[in-house]
Amino acid sequence: MTDTDALALVVGGTGIAGRAVCQELVDQGRQVVSLSRRPPAAQAGVRNVRADLTDAGSVGAALAGLAPAHVFVTAWSRRPTEAENITVNSAMVRNVLDVTGPSARHVALLTGLKHYLGPFEAYAVGETRDTPFHEDEPRLPMPNFYYAQEDELWRAAERDGFAWSVHRSHSIIGHAVGNAMNMGMTLAVWASLCRAEGRPFVFPGNEVQWNGVTDVTDAGLLARQMIWAATAEGLPSQAYNTANGDVFRWRWMWPRVAELLDVEPEGYAVRPRPLEEQMVGKAGAWRALAERERLAEPDLDRVASPWHTDSDLNRPVECFTDMARSRSAGFTGYVGTLDSFAALFGRLRADRIIPE
Repeated sequence: MTDTDALALVVGGTGIAGRAVCQELVDQGRQVVSLSRRPPAAQAGVRNVRADLTDAGSVGAALAGLAPAHVFVTAWSRRPTEAENITVNSAMVRNVLDVTGPSARHVALLTGLKHYLGPFEAYAVGETRDTPFHEDEPRLPMPNFYYAQEDELWRAAERDGFAWSVHRSHSIIGHAVGNAMNMGMTLAVWASLCRAEGRPFVFPGNEVQWNGVTDVTDAGLLARQMIWAATAEGLPSQAYNTANGDVFRWRWMWPRVAELLDVEPEGYAVRPRPLEEQMVGKAGAWRALAERERLAEPDLDRVASPWHTDSDLNRPVECFTDMARSRSAGFTGYVGTLDSFAALFGRLRADRIIPE
């Protein structure tokens, strides 16, 4: 069996990262199965199976008869406390690997920069790592569901003998309706409301993020890195930071994003103005705009996640990553961040998620 004949399983294939991984696998001519809880949007070349990832029996039934050689775990479930995040998200990884571990040659796990910044309950406060973040930094001395997921991965790898990689992305810029962590779509939707109401596009973050250096992660680039790590010969099992390869300051990027979205930008001034404040009570306005413009999704909660964008743009510390590890190992992928935003906004218009 050649590598392109080997079955690839994408766990969380309906999400912002999972859909991109599915698409890249299809583009490479690979056999792809997507496992998710939600009913998926149609994606050519992808076989979809559904399961409750927190239920071992449900996962086992959904994957019965499948023997994936490559497993890409991109799913997670947000819970009210970090203790619950740890319990639920580690179980999801364990349930999948208990079934797929014996056939897997490689398992790629998506996590993120909370590895360096801390969990939601202590996000970017207290002890954090210095920028740029390096993969060999020790874990922070606090509970973190990313660490629990890694522990499950390592236990299964020791048991079943597969290779593994962990991919620590920054904010992912990509297309997925209903995703809980979707900065690009959130900004596009808010800008559409601002334009409809004749109001400025106000930066929602703090002064540190407005002036500090940062980066983000294009979903397509993330997919290519995960597949590279899964299929390249001779790579050690290790973690990789995953970002576009450029860095920027929001004071430079914000007016350019506003221009792409045809709104008047307004930068940081005096205090943060979070989206959760700016967007309160806007569900009706979005529904009316969607009806008027014949948009595909009238539910504001399905196309915007202001809490997540606010958390990223209000960190009290600078945030960007070092990419030397994957570059020196042979992954040289790069996406200009402004190009990433432009491509996303173009697709959102084509799919009638936002108006022309």
